[in-house]
Amino acid sequence: MPHILIVEDETIIRSALRRLLERNQYQVSEAGSVQEAQERYSIPGFDLIISDLRLPGAPGTELIKLAQGTPVLIMTSYASLRSAVDSMKMGAVDYIAKPFDHDEMLQAVARILKERQEAKSTPSERPSASRGGDKAAAANADGEIGIIGSCPAMLELYSKIRKVSPTDSTVLIQGESGTGKELVARALHNLSRRAKAPLISVNCAAIPETLIESELFGHEKGAFTGATAGRAGLVEAADGGTLFLDEIGELPLEAQARLLRVLQEGEIRRVGSVQSQKVDVRLIAATHRDLKTLAKTGQFREDLYYRLHVIALKLPALRERGNDVLEIARSFLARQCAQMGRDSLRFATDAEQAIRHYNWPGNVRELENAIERAVILCESPDISADLLGIDIELDDLDEEDFNEAAVPSQANNTAHEPTEDLSLEDYFQHFVLEHQDHMTETELARKLGISRKCLWERRQRLGIPRRKSGAAAGP
Repeated sequence: MPHILIVEDETIIRSALRRLLERNQYQVSEAGSVQEAQERYSIPGFDLIISDLRLPGAPGTELIKLAQGTPVLIMTSYASLRSAVDSMKMGAVDYIAKPFDHDEMLQAVARILKERQEAKSTPSERPSASRGGDKAAAANADGEIGIIGSCPAMLELYSKIRKVSPTDSTVLIQGESGTGKELVARALHNLSRRAKAPLISVNCAAIPETLIESELFGHEKGAFTGATAGRAGLVEAADGGTLFLDEIGELPLEAQARLLRVLQEGEIRRVGSVQSQKVDVRLIAATHRDLKTLAKTGQFREDLYYRLHVIALKLPALRERGNDVLEIARSFLARQCAQMGRDSLRFATDAEQAIRHYNWPGNVRELENAIERAVILCESPDISADLLGIDIELDDLDEEDFNEAAVPSQANNTAHEPTEDLSLEDYFQHFVLEHQDHMTETELARKLGISRKCLWERRQRLGIPRRKSGAAAGP
């Protein structure tokens, strides 16, 4: 059982992290400062050290010297990202931003421990990564690449990842929300020559438009109200490594022009500065939107689109991946049982049928949430279809009906073509607005392959009001 040391001065965070790791079969010790860790433990004896960057007394980076080769994972706030990158240059194995996602932390811990174990083994003991064939790729899918699944579309994706990773080419990852685009970006980085340098991930949709240029490219003191000191941006923080821009379709046009300069000239200019500086950054972008259409309508720079579209990787939706959905579901189930300290659960036959045939409009993210809910609510060894909370009548629908529910008929689509390049949310909005005048909510939900509750929730999220009764008839 791997032994992990947590060094964190905030008791709540330290206790929560300890419980998370112990539920996943790790032995855990803890300390509130570097000094306490030194006094209580032999630091080099641990398999991994997880430390906050800012601690009372000495900073967490002091543990890098004391660890004598034991990997140190640094935790830091988003605002201290620059310091986290500096700590990696000092020898930290990786960093993770607080507040962290539990799965993100567990994945980082598992990856670091695996790499440490492989580093200890001799070359002859290491598994060969050069064996060809689809079977090798499938067996390697959730190891080297870090993604579960062995359907033909995913095997093709793994092959492309291996070919593209060693290059510095810009990559555009396309796919619906929830399909795992960040996992692909991480695989591209981890298999590249930049793997030991930072991977900086930025969700362009999560940063206010007024701050995006400053966050990405940095600013000088006095560049705008509140800029009391100069600050490096995230592009600069990724120097030598990889910059992953998720939801790049949400990037404002002004920031797009600056990003184009990074790609063309390999340099940035901070907001408020007249000086440019060189950066060595590989760019990986992702989007669920059709950038080509956005470029034609002036919402996205056409020259930037062609710069991004050097290598395009398409992630299939979960409903297009055949039996992968069951493999992923079982993996999530095992992980949730371990995290919650539950005895091993299994899916009942009706649950497996529901998982296999449901449309999964929210993709892998929706599947994971459904399984987490089922594990919490389950009171027997078997998880039934009802516990998954997905609205699908297995007895009333045959295979043809499933296909019809997943994809509304061609006759209904002809009035507003094309729809094939729309994102999932764009398609949803397009379909509801087109049909809500002559369909009931039940009929809309059935055609979209979702429950009425899910339909209502998406209306709320996307701001699509429900037509008042009689609205179509006019005054």
